[in-house]
Amino acid sequence: MSEIAYADEIDDLDITVPVPAPKLNVPATRQARQAPARRPAPRSSAKSDAGSILGAIMQAASNPEIDADKVARLMDNYRSIRAEEAKRAYLAALPDMQADLPTIDQNGRIRIEKSGVLVQETKYARWEDINEAIQPVLRAHGFGLSFRLSVAADGKQNITAVLSHTEGHQEETTITLMHDSTGSKNSVQAVGSTISYGQRYTARALLNFQSRAREDRDDDGSAAGGVETVSEDQVLALRDLAASVEADEKRFCTFMRIDRLSDLPASRFDEAKTALERKRTK
Repeated sequence: MSEIAYADEIDDLDITVPVPAPKLNVPATRQARQAPARRPAPRSSAKSDAGSILGAIMQAASNPEIDADKVARLMDNYRSIRAEEAKRAYLAALPDMQADLPTIDQNGRIRIEKSGVLVQETKYARWEDINEAIQPVLRAHGFGLSFRLSVAADGKQNITAVLSHTEGHQEETTITLMHDSTGSKNSVQAVGSTISYGQRYTARALLNFQSRAREDRDDDGSAAGGVETVSEDQVLALRDLAASVEADEKRFCTFMRIDRLSDLPASRFDEAKTALERKRTK
């Protein structure tokens, strides 16, 4: 059911909306002029004001003369419309939030020694550093990041990251890992290390932030001999599109993890266009 048809069906219920009681310090003559006791719900409010629509449905639900099945159908459609609105708001806010995410320093160290001799040292971005860096940006754009933990049937650890937006939409991703018992960890430390690892990589999958740690980077294959970048015509097309949606080119390049538009891999041209087109929905 379209939003217009949905609003029309609500209007067909012929519901009146009660007006709140007037303030005590307002003279009675002004009360009568400003707020009649009851008035028909205006058609436009049913189409544009979700709160009014929900209020009309709740009022209908309390009226024994209105068919309960129709009220249930209207409520189902209301939920669908709100879910779509929430998803659009999430997708519209996501690119700006990602563009503001900082690059995470690699302050963690994994050291492997044999007989007291260091044989390998790997740097990585610690979860506590990632979380501290991304939380202010998430809050500023109306996002929240949470995690769910569970144990798989084979004893492995499931870590699920959930990225939610204030409008109500959320996306999630899950990684399943064996317990990290490297480095002479006890069983509790192994679980903690596994969860921390899972938080890092599920958060990165949802947010697409950049880490200075080599193992966290995605250089689109450039380390294997370079990649084909966008053509001059494609650069001009992206620049024109960015101007038409009033997108800042520097921030957009940061979001795409490139220094300038001409560095964009050709394989990501469509992705860049889609990201810019999302700004039209704002």
